[in-house]
Amino acid sequence: MKRLFTIVFVITSCFTAKAQSQQGVVTYERVQYYTKIIARLDFLTQEEKDRAKLTWGKDDEWKSKTRLYFNGNESRYEDVVEEGGWGRPDDYIIYRNYEKENITNIETVSGKTYITEDSLRAPQWKVMNKIKEIKGYLCMMAVTKDTIKNQTITAWFANDIAVQAGPEKYFGLPGLILELDINEGDVVLTADKIELKPVEPAQLALPKKVKGKKLNQPQYDALVADLMKTSIKGRRNPFWSIRY
Repeated sequence: MKRLFTIVFVITSCFTAKAQSQQGVVTYERVQYYTKIIARLDFLTQEEKDRAKLTWGKDDEWKSKTRLYFNGNESRYEDVVEEGGWGRPDDYIIYRNYEKENITNIETVSGKTYITEDSLRAPQWKVMNKIKEIKGYLCMMAVTKDTIKNQTITAWFANDIAVQAGPEKYFGLPGLILELDINEGDVVLTADKIELKPVEPAQLALPKKVKGKKLNQPQYDALVADLMKTSIKGRRNPFWSIRY
């Protein structure tokens, strides 16, 4: 009887741990390197690139925090608004429903809020034969491409946290993305705090009142592509108007 109780307890404990590992909160540190981004934009004038170097020098890191709430069926990702910050922050909320296979993105582009709603389409990932440890989790490497912004994306995901969520607009891997590298270090997001715990429905819910123009994914892609094209033609940095 005692042996049976021990077996039942172990099975129950494993099941509970597995269920809990399917939900939680991850806080990421997001580091953006402005001079590196500007140096990469070959359509900008050398004068503008030199001005950026002079302005920022070696202190071109822009650090911020972002947060991902997730369970086995949904995820919500957003910027962390620091207390004492100045100005109105840009809208940036990325919602995924993996069970219903739909998305809702609330995002500021060129000073205007857009709400993108469409079906779920994961990036085309290529899993590489590389591993590293992040916050005690063994992570595998995967790569994909953003063809509109012409960016190479590298993700490190943890199979031990078996959900397909991730930071920014990236998801669709066999485990939670704990690190994301956009364009060879131009922007790097790394998990700073991982809390595997129950997530409240309110933490996953979208804001009830958001004003913005509604688009589907092809319309949003066309908007970004047009912004990139116009910026290149005018020799302007498009990433003052849209998230990198």
